[in-house]
Amino acid sequence: MTEFTLKHRNDTGNTQPLKRWGIDSEYGVLTDLLVGPIDHYTWQTGNAAARRSLRLGRQFDADVARRQHQEMLDAYREAGVTTHLLPADSHLPYQLYARDSSVMTPWGPIVTQMYSPWRRGEWVDVVKTYQQLDIPIYDIITAGSLEGGDFMVLEPGVILCGYTGERTSPEGFAQMKQWIEAEGWEVKGYQFDPYFLHLDVLVAALAEKLVAVCVDAVEPELVQWFKSRNFEIIDISYPQVMELGVNVVALGDERVMLPSDNKELKEKCLAHGLKVIDPDISMITAGGGGVHCMCQPLARQAV
Repeated sequence: MTEFTLKHRNDTGNTQPLKRWGIDSEYGVLTDLLVGPIDHYTWQTGNAAARRSLRLGRQFDADVARRQHQEMLDAYREAGVTTHLLPADSHLPYQLYARDSSVMTPWGPIVTQMYSPWRRGEWVDVVKTYQQLDIPIYDIITAGSLEGGDFMVLEPGVILCGYTGERTSPEGFAQMKQWIEAEGWEVKGYQFDPYFLHLDVLVAALAEKLVAVCVDAVEPELVQWFKSRNFEIIDISYPQVMELGVNVVALGDERVMLPSDNKELKEKCLAHGLKVIDPDISMITAGGGGVHCMCQPLARQAV
């Protein structure tokens, strides 16, 4: 059994994949999930979605957010997924969005570096949680910022990672890319505008060779790259993207979890024969993050 360490990565590559933990795709059957705590969540005006909600006259209700968070956890349990909650820190209002503070690979998690000042302390409880679960850390980003909302283990052998110069910087991206390529995997980089915050606002993996993409909001080069790899694309409209309409968690076995407000994507997933699980998390998405943002897969069945 591999024991906890702060650096499982071999500098020259050929790092041993983990047996109990790790993922090699975004669509293998999800068994274990790291989820952020709702305890101290509030809308932060540094987030564009939260500013928009406030501008439209919406008010944050912590009790509603807690009920919706529990509804989501119950839905995961019913789907056979074991959830592991990060311990809550009163100084971290966006700790709920556990997608960003680390990313899982076949060789263990990468602990990232957050861009926003109110999120930079999130790494502490992430490291403690991996230690408690006895999950060795692959490595820790030190060269710049990198956030998990930009990072996708798209399929075995391929990482897709966006970078804007803010949430994920070119330096943080390049450090991660060097590590992963040493393992013999491809890393596809995609540069986009900081307005969209993270790549998972624009792109979601739904199942094997099936992705949701807002074609109107990405460069044609990215669309062509997906097509060159034989991915089928479900096109999602720009207005839906602005409501986090692409923020999805693939559960494996042709199942996806998405917010109940994601009507367009739900209909298109059903039309493709996928089973949809859709808890109401509207009080949370109004602050800038959906079901994908709130979790980091810890283990999927290898595909």
